Amino acid sequence: MKLLINHTKWILAILVVVGIGACTDKLDEPELNNNFAGGTDFTDASGMIQSTVGAYEAFYSRGWEQPLIIAVRGDDVNAGGLGDQPEFSEMDKFNYSKDHWMVNSLWENIYADVISAHTAMEQIERYQEFGNESEIALGNQYIAEIQVLRAMMLFQISQVYGDVFIPESSDTELLLELESVPSKTEVMQHISDQMDLAIPLLPNIRPNERTDLPGAVTRFTALAVKALANQELENYQIVADATGQIISSGKFNLYPDYYELFKTPGKLSDESILDLQYSDFNQGEGDRFAHLYAPYGPQNWTPAVEGSNSGWGFFEPSFKFIKFMLDRGETVRLETSVLFTDEGISQLQSDPDYSTLPSFVSNTTRDGDVINDFARALFSSGKHYLPSNQLIEGRTAYGSNKNYPVIRYAEIVLMYAEALTQGASGTALSADQAVNLVRERAGMAPISGVTLDDVIDEKFAELSMEWGKRYYDLIRLNRYDELNYDGRTFTEAKTYLPYPQAQIDQFPILGN
Repeated sequence: MKLLINHTKWILAILVVVGIGACTDKLDEPELNNNFAGGTDFTDASGMIQSTVGAYEAFYSRGWEQPLIIAVRGDDVNAGGLGDQPEFSEMDKFNYSKDHWMVNSLWENIYADVISAHTAMEQIERYQEFGNESEIALGNQYIAEIQVLRAMMLFQISQVYGDVFIPESSDTELLLELESVPSKTEVMQHISDQMDLAIPLLPNIRPNERTDLPGAVTRFTALAVKALANQELENYQIVADATGQIISSGKFNLYPDYYELFKTPGKLSDESILDLQYSDFNQGEGDRFAHLYAPYGPQNWTPAVEGSNSGWGFFEPSFKFIKFMLDRGETVRLETSVLFTDEGISQLQSDPDYSTLPSFVSNTTRDGDVINDFARALFSSGKHYLPSNQLIEGRTAYGSNKNYPVIRYAEIVLMYAEALTQGASGTALSADQAVNLVRERAGMAPISGVTLDDVIDEKFAELSMEWGKRYYDLIRLNRYDELNYDGRTFTEAKTYLPYPQAQIDQFPILGN
């Protein structure tokens, strides 16, 4: 088991009772999924929360490889070299293998968690058969929350693979009866339609305002997912309308300190729209729900807090991104996004245009962690870094206790601005106001007459290293030339990863 929603022993106890293990092969065990709470008294509606928390736990249970596969192909980030996952490094260069275990793991585990979501919704419906009016209404809210989690997973897997399955129940045998694989367009439209059903059933508050399940899904999360799906569909007026509702609500604010946003002080801030939540329960030993952040960390460091573990060096900000940020005069966003080594700094300075660097470009972070040279990369991702002095005493794992942001308000504001530059209308803000709101937090001067290029550059600066958002923007906008950098050659045919051979063997329709 990997995580909770609320940092309490009560939630942990629920997760233990529910007992949904992310590592079980749910796609091979539909009958078990249909009765994972065997013997449950469905006349006791208080049990609905168990099914709901089980769905969140499945959603939070990202294997370490999943976000990396989703994110690694953009020009903002490179796969660390000299690793024990050469096929992952080749993926970053647009050379794909349908037999690579990571390609199969992403598909298999996301669909496993989608099936868990359906199982949970079906369990709640069984409670509703015996519930009173208020219990039925609460069950509808829980189902709507789970629909949002399911939609986010389908969104990400379709971004990666294109045409993918849309399960409609926990019975995976139905997938064997499909005569065609739903297109990416159909998947995104399905997500948008599902969000229309979910939105009126969800609390009209920020995720961090929820007192029952702090940080859980709200109406604004569903609006954000709807906007993301319609951005992929290039339905920019719908994007402007959905993001405009979030902005006009007045509920959200950019966290004032960009550096701390990705660290402990920024957990569940007013900027958070959807996070994967993790916790050490404020204790140095015992129960812990965590994501494995080691792949993002430097292989060699001298932490300010002795004994704190280093990482694997699998995820490296690119020279292209770093130079782009330096050219713009970026300060806090560059400092936050990149952990520098001395060798990385030296290679930057070997280019005469970057011989003189700002003082914050250092191998020592502002929290006193020293990033030493290591074999696999020249830089590491600062957005996945938790300073060793923010680790709870007794915890030594890299990034332990750190949340993983999925959707931030800053992205919503920039999506809104992009929609306006693509011809949509909106009254929440002007495109200039939206972009400058994000720039102000970063200490950048305001600009006027914002164009699409301005917005895409701002998204590059603001959202790089986050879930491949840069890559999918370039793909959506057909800006393929941007991906031809540092010896890479990209073609439109390389947009999607191949279906895993293990899944083609199980579902032959994928091979047609």
